[in-house]
Amino acid sequence: MAQRPVALVTGASRGIGRGIAVELARTHTVVGTYRGNREAAESLRREAGVEIFACDISSAADRQRLIDFVRDRFGRLDLLVNNAGIAPRVRRDVLEATEDSFDEVLAVNLKGPHFLTQLAARWMLEQGAGRIVFITSISAYTVSLNRVEYCISKAGLSMSAAAWAQRLAPHGVLVFEIRPGIIRTDMIAPVEQLYEERIAGGLLPLRRMGEPADVARVVRAIADGLLDYCAGQVIDCDGGFHLRSL
Repeated sequence: MAQRPVALVTGASRGIGRGIAVELARTHTVVGTYRGNREAAESLRREAGVEIFACDISSAADRQRLIDFVRDRFGRLDLLVNNAGIAPRVRRDVLEATEDSFDEVLAVNLKGPHFLTQLAARWMLEQGAGRIVFITSISAYTVSLNRVEYCISKAGLSMSAAAWAQRLAPHGVLVFEIRPGIIRTDMIAPVEQLYEERIAGGLLPLRRMGEPADVARVVRAIADGLLDYCAGQVIDCDGGFHLRSL
């Protein structure tokens, strides 16, 4: 049995997930999943001592293998961070977007974390405690016409988080949603310069792009129990993007 609390972070090898895994590794035994990029996962293991596990979150068999691994190896699960997500392979206008792209993005970004949470929630209910974090996006409510499937997946994931928060809170399992904004990761690399220009022009009140560490600090507060009475809360980590003004 693990003595330290155990955290499971999906999509941990790069970007926001990596930042979260590194932060949590200071206090938790961390299992980080990856899909395909073994080199990035191995570098995370070396850097932070994270236990890495190859897993396609869209696969029911892989999700079960993952939970079985954590249970067999560590005997407990204190925190699940649903972070794994993909962008469309090709950005296409909504008039040209394909069903194959839609199916792939929703399988990874929505179906996978929803049903991984089901497995984790059943276990946490046995334990009588646990915390679950959904990493969604400002795309849950902000339309990008050249990647609508991504926006739909994040909007759906936001509802999944709300449903699980409502279902689990009475039993001591606390669920939170974090909506990152424009965060410096591989996913936005192709349009990073455009975002930098728009931020300088006033897109964000804070006038800077976010970093994975910004999101990781919010997860830290949740992991430490500082936000427990805020169960079900949507936390905007977006430099003020969500603010409106005239």
